[in-house]
Amino acid sequence: MAYDSLHDFVQKLAAAGELKRIAVEVDPILEITEIADREMKLPQGGKALLFEKCKGAQFPLLINAYGSAKRMALALGVENVDDIARELGGLLKAKPPTSFKEAIALLGTAFELRHAKPRSVKSGLCQEVVQSKPDLATLPIQKCWPLDAGRFICLPLVITRDPDTGARNVGCYRMQVIDERTTFMHWQLHKTGARHWRRYRELKKRMPVAVALGGDPVYAFAATAPLPDGIDEMMLAGYLRKKSVEMVKCGTNDLEVPADCDFVLEGYVDPEEKLDLEGPFGDHTGYYTLPEPYPKFHIERITHRRDAVYPSTIVGVPPMEDFYMGTASVRIFLPVFQMNFNEIVDMALPAEGVFHNLVVVSIKKQFPYHAMKVMHGLWGMGQMMFTKIIVVVDEDVDVHDTREVLFRLCANIDPDRDVIFTKGPADVLDHATPVMGFGSKIGIDATHKIKGESNTRPWPPLIEMDEVVKKRMDELLRHVAR
Repeated sequence: MAYDSLHDFVQKLAAAGELKRIAVEVDPILEITEIADREMKLPQGGKALLFEKCKGAQFPLLINAYGSAKRMALALGVENVDDIARELGGLLKAKPPTSFKEAIALLGTAFELRHAKPRSVKSGLCQEVVQSKPDLATLPIQKCWPLDAGRFICLPLVITRDPDTGARNVGCYRMQVIDERTTFMHWQLHKTGARHWRRYRELKKRMPVAVALGGDPVYAFAATAPLPDGIDEMMLAGYLRKKSVEMVKCGTNDLEVPADCDFVLEGYVDPEEKLDLEGPFGDHTGYYTLPEPYPKFHIERITHRRDAVYPSTIVGVPPMEDFYMGTASVRIFLPVFQMNFNEIVDMALPAEGVFHNLVVVSIKKQFPYHAMKVMHGLWGMGQMMFTKIIVVVDEDVDVHDTREVLFRLCANIDPDRDVIFTKGPADVLDHATPVMGFGSKIGIDATHKIKGESNTRPWPPLIEMDEVVKKRMDELLRHVAR
């Protein structure tokens, strides 16, 4: 399902009983965060919040729009996020047809892909209003936490292009406001946007950048998805919404932005300009990211829809809204992992692990030390390289049940035999690493041990009741209940 605008999504949330409207004036400096944080900590993530009157700004602010499993599914236009995973899994397993019946089935798959490629258009509602003088103060940009260095744009679609290949990248990088037409661009060391910037610096060329805000909620999800470098996020967005994303060219550079988004910030980064200290910022780790040098984004033009809604989020001590976005990514891309590791049954990133800190994966164990093979393989896959702790359990474990995982973790490991340490790239936001961007990792094999694994005594069976007795007692209890 495709949404025509963020306003359209707001109406959908309201109709589904997933929206609270805040009609009183609230200050984007700290006050919106306090209300939103309380809501995000409620069971199942509370409701989405629409702040209709933001102090000092001209536009309403939407937050926590992705902050539950239900709202995440609504944003992606499905009943359940797992529906997308099953569809993607089917595509990955598609084979050349060997019969007419298979050809018809494959044609149906092709129809699902026909909307993936973005389409250029000459005009868009995102350019309905052009600010005569760019001024970020008209937007309800939040200062999220008390020690933040200032206001931060937290849900931007930062659009850049590889100067060599022309490939587009859409990333979600926080942007600290410096003045009415300048921000920092916090693209981290390992991000594609940072790679583009380094290449422009080698070429000694000014780097065009466009920042889109709002539009179909699938855009922000696509910008945060763990896609390989070179894969266009707008192609994923088109696939998910079953409708090509219409892209319109900016007025001050050749980059294209979604024609239906709410705001567009057009500008550039000068790779030869001296870096300056960005931060602190209250981050998804639950701690403040300390100041680090980053480049500046200079805004040449701001455009927006007449009915624009400003999208925002906050991060901090979990659980927060971003947990549900991350969980959706894991569910959708699980078939990709399973294509590379057919032994993987399921995977979970608990909220307490704030994405990269902890991954729990269940496998169908087939040979000695199989868990070790999976750990090393996962650390070599894209953003999984940042994972600090990987716990591997057996296929019968529900990886989403923390209590069950902890039981197996405590019961099934001998630390000397089942724990491995290694080193590799780390999230630059991880304050616990000895140096920025590099640290140690731990892998824990919490599976049942089998013959061939060293120092292993005969493994006892898990306590389970006899199935015949269970069925007999089910019947007895039904009679008692009557």
